[in-house]
Amino acid sequence: MSQTWEDDALCAQTDPEAFHPRPGGTSRPAKKVCDRCSVRPECLEYAISSEQRFGVWGGVSQQELRRLVQARHGEAA
Repeated sequence: MSQTWEDDALCAQTDPEAFHPRPGGTSRPAKKVCDRCSVRPECLEYAISSEQRFGVWGGVSQQELRRLVQARHGEAA
């Protein structure tokens, strides 16, 4: 069985609620985990390429992620 970046993701070892903050909540706790994660670049690329809409991915908030996805689409146009 081959190992994927998800197998090494620190978020898999922490409370998933931190990566899905409630409206008006903070993404800081999740971002702190991401800052220490060795697969952060792979996670962020996955989130952008699969157009994830919810949660903290690769150390960026939902708002930041939306901007990155939109920018990627702008590049492709």
